[in-house]
Amino acid sequence: MPDVLPPVPELAKRPTLAPNVRGALWMLASALMFTVMTTLIKFLGNDYPAALQTFYRQAAGLIVLVPWIVRDWKGAFRTTRLGILLFRSSAGTLGMILSFYAFQKLPLADANALSFTRTLWLVPLAFFVLKEPLGPRRIIAALVGFAGVLVMLKPGVGGHVFSWGEGAMLTASLLFALTITGMKVMTRDHSPFTLLVYSAVLGLAFSIPGAVLTWRWPSPTDMALLAAMGVAGTITQGCYIKGMQIGDAGAMAPIDYSRLVMTVIVGFILFQEIPAWTTILGAAVVVASTLYITWREQQIALKR
Repeated sequence: MPDVLPPVPELAKRPTLAPNVRGALWMLASALMFTVMTTLIKFLGNDYPAALQTFYRQAAGLIVLVPWIVRDWKGAFRTTRLGILLFRSSAGTLGMILSFYAFQKLPLADANALSFTRTLWLVPLAFFVLKEPLGPRRIIAALVGFAGVLVMLKPGVGGHVFSWGEGAMLTASLLFALTITGMKVMTRDHSPFTLLVYSAVLGLAFSIPGAVLTWRWPSPTDMALLAAMGVAGTITQGCYIKGMQIGDAGAMAPIDYSRLVMTVIVGFILFQEIPAWTTILGAAVVVASTLYITWREQQIALKR
């Protein structure tokens, strides 16, 4: 038997789907798993505080990564910038706790819409931290996006009072923007896998104190749901990275917003949540501004 297989015809080697189509499918899978995760967060929220849920989320994520870590543990933990990794993980863990709290306390659509403000926070952070040029159009787009946030929060309208859940999600989005900025710095000399491993390991370590303070032993059913939530979160991240790798960032970004539609549907069916018109309008403004920022960044990158 020959050691080398006969050559495959060139036509058979070509993928049946275009890169952007395959990337879009990965992004849709990411949005679907994100919806599963946030639904479980809200469903379990009455019995398991956000800090404890974060611990289970990080533990499940690390367990999923163990087989790949074992294959090359030296490469997985190779780093020259432990300080930045510690900062990213601490900020990311705190951001996760705050976002889980927001998903527990707010309607799914509201919390999800506010989570998209992380793209708006990236604009000033890119200027001050990464020293990237900041043109007037990106500044205006960011300001318009934050105006959309005000529409969603509707301060003073109809007696609405700014809630802890809303503040938690806005703060979480800022913290996630900081972790993304740190990732941009680290990817210059670190592989995405190494960053994912450190995020899982350090994230689990940083989540332990909050879990100890709010600890309760879950029932077998709740343990299965908590594990499913953690696995769904890890799959969400993996599908998102894969989609962005295969497709063009400018084409993939709009698809990520499909999770907003999914959470609206799930919130209505499972939790009888009906988004207010201010949420829909404000979310539309935020989505439009973040899409423009993403498109603008891609155009700048192509000119370099």
